[in-house]
Amino acid sequence: MAQYGGHHHEEHHVDYYAPPHYKFDYSVHDPHTHDVKKQEETREGDVVKGYYSLYEPDGTERIVHYTADKHNGFNAVVERKGHAVHPQHYGHSSEAYYGHGHSGGASSSSGYHHY
Repeated sequence: MAQYGGHHHEEHHVDYYAPPHYKFDYSVHDPHTHDVKKQEETREGDVVKGYYSLYEPDGTERIVHYTADKHNGFNAVVERKGHAVHPQHYGHSSEAYYGHGHSGGASSSSGYHHY
């Protein structure tokens, strides 16, 4: 105990640090944009574990399981499921979207043209 001006005050030591703990998850399934994804993550102290999955534009599903901690850093295992499907494009090229010669210094051209 400490004494100040004739009054007794008890000194309390309070440890304000508590190891962080959380858990969250969410999912999206938007039929308009075809955005389909989900994620789950937990943290216990300095260890984070989780996974996410999403559907790529080619129809495959990407699944990523990950862990992170101060000893091992960030580690991820990536898995793909399904077979890629690439749609055929008819009668247009990248010039129709960007204008001829106006690609900001970069150029790209792709697609299958069927006439």
